[in-house]
Amino acid sequence: MEVPVRYNIKKTDKKTLAHWFYLMVLGRTLDDRAPNYLKQAIGWSYHAPYAGHDGIQLAIGQVFDRSADHLFPYYRDMLTCISAGLTSEEILCNGISKDTDVAGGGRHMSNHFAKPAWNIHNVSSCTGNHTLHATGVARGIKKYGQKGVAISSQGESSVSEGYVYEAINGASNEQLPVIFVFQDNGYGISVPKADQTANRKVANNFTGLKNLRIIHCNGKDVFDSMNAMAEAKDWVTRNQKPAIVQANCVRIHSHSNSDRHELYRNDYELNYVSEYDPLGKYRRLLIRYNRFTEAELVEIEEKVKQEVKESHKKALAAPDPDPGSVYDYVVPVSYVCKKYPEGIHSYDGTKKKLIEALNETLKAEFRHNPDTYIWGQDIAHKEKGGIFNVTKGMQQEFGKERVFNAPIAEDFIVGTANGMSRLNKKIRLVIEGAEFADYFWPAMEQLVEATHEYWRTKGQFAPNVTIRLASGGYIGGGLYHSQTIEAVFTTFPGVRVVYPSYADDAAGLLRTSIRSEGLTLFLEPKALYNAPAAAAPIPEDFEVPFGKARIRRQGSDLSVFTYGNTTHMCLEAAEILAKQQGADIEVIDLRSLSPLDKEAILESVKKTGKAIVVHEDKVFGGFGGEVTATIMEEAFEYLDGPVKRLGSTNTPVGFNRILEKAILPNTEKILAAMKELLEY
Repeated sequence: MEVPVRYNIKKTDKKTLAHWFYLMVLGRTLDDRAPNYLKQAIGWSYHAPYAGHDGIQLAIGQVFDRSADHLFPYYRDMLTCISAGLTSEEILCNGISKDTDVAGGGRHMSNHFAKPAWNIHNVSSCTGNHTLHATGVARGIKKYGQKGVAISSQGESSVSEGYVYEAINGASNEQLPVIFVFQDNGYGISVPKADQTANRKVANNFTGLKNLRIIHCNGKDVFDSMNAMAEAKDWVTRNQKPAIVQANCVRIHSHSNSDRHELYRNDYELNYVSEYDPLGKYRRLLIRYNRFTEAELVEIEEKVKQEVKESHKKALAAPDPDPGSVYDYVVPVSYVCKKYPEGIHSYDGTKKKLIEALNETLKAEFRHNPDTYIWGQDIAHKEKGGIFNVTKGMQQEFGKERVFNAPIAEDFIVGTANGMSRLNKKIRLVIEGAEFADYFWPAMEQLVEATHEYWRTKGQFAPNVTIRLASGGYIGGGLYHSQTIEAVFTTFPGVRVVYPSYADDAAGLLRTSIRSEGLTLFLEPKALYNAPAAAAPIPEDFEVPFGKARIRRQGSDLSVFTYGNTTHMCLEAAEILAKQQGADIEVIDLRSLSPLDKEAILESVKKTGKAIVVHEDKVFGGFGGEVTATIMEEAFEYLDGPVKRLGSTNTPVGFNRILEKAILPNTEKILAAMKELLEY
């Protein structure tokens, strides 16, 4: 059943028309005023004017219900956010980056309006990426049977991004209650639409998708926009399926205050877009149809002027961010491991393989918290549980609602996790970011996005997500099946990175990762999944805190710092040296790379005076460089020799076993390095 037209100039009540006019005048006043703050060196160094998008932005904000819906605005959505309820003072505090900015206290770029407390989400400058977050939160809305829809807004050019397709395809496949709004002003900065897509209306690129409704409207017209958004929300709510609203707009001004549109737009076009000013049209309609007198409209305009004047004073007087606060809200406080505060146990039960430890811990945590979910590529089909069977039996026990397959789309896997975790803080998500760690790179944009959510929002939101990745070589896998990637991820603040070597640590770190708030990258050395050397007895509910290394072998002559596959090689080499030379080698399994247990590293170096850092990754640019630098800076006076590093060659890992052996570290190479340093 089609939704009847509900809004027009004749039938809409006067109070509503007046409110809309007030919102539009308020928005345009702030939109026009924003560049002046930059000229006066007060702030607002980035401003993307919305003038010409007035109709659709007013409509988005008016249909948004902050008690049930989730809104993901983009950087041009000033009027959208005002229409949704943000005050002029809140808009100004964002523009001039004040500590009282409700979006994130001045931590994010100006013109990125948000109010997380109202489900108006703080999105990044990576244009269009929030479509995935909207899809993810819509998944949560549907799974929990809640009222409401997700609304994602963006310009038409950002639809060219691959992750936008992934979001809409996924929403269509899962039949999720999300509205994707395309505000089409014909330009992506200076790039005309014809250079972006063959279709004149980009929404028509998606006509072949099942379960998807596409609605076109005039985004310059208040009534057409209101009817389109009302129709979309009604249809999405009733059918629990996604919709696209394509709104035809004009961009009256430049893309932003750093863009000169007269360099690529002629006078005819500039005059044309000014003539189609939506605010001017709406004002003329109100008078032409005798809904308001000139005096009544002037009264509203004067009210707005006074309001903005007062808000300006308050915003200028608001406190600036404290420079000492930059370290606040980088990573949420981790789950406190009360039973095993050091992540060490003396349990002497049956040894379990690393793959068993992961599988049993996942199942235990799913029983512990019914709001835990897992998805990824190829993880839940009949008796199979992923390519390595880590998730075997989980869908049978916990059902398809909690354990399910994702498309082969790594950005989608990570981005929708970010989105779904926004529904409530009880939710814990575990995802297989890719079948092998080497395939994770398409998701890097979403990983980076997730790492600064907590900091960017000033602690208002953190994605409670554990990303599992099967990492490393020694399986004859070659390119895309044997590389290690941890050195890249430890450079990003806002994500914990752990890399266990034994089954008990794998269980303990996984439990802590799932129970903690925030983002954790959980790297699993796949060559050790079934290796007897990595098997260990595991006490019930074992926990390992982040940032705690484990001494695997006590020693006094040389310290070895390692993790993952090479831990076992280092222990083997240490035993050989003990038998051959009587050397006393200390082997420390770092387990947690970020945060790093600096205290354990420095204490060991002070005791032995010599150090080697061993890992599977390349030496050049590898994580060992960070450990080495820490030792050199903070324990240099205790050293009796140079800090050595040992890892793979500065090449990819080859497929042929002969090449793999030449490239990766092994016991023989580690033994030679130990002997060399002992003799120094």
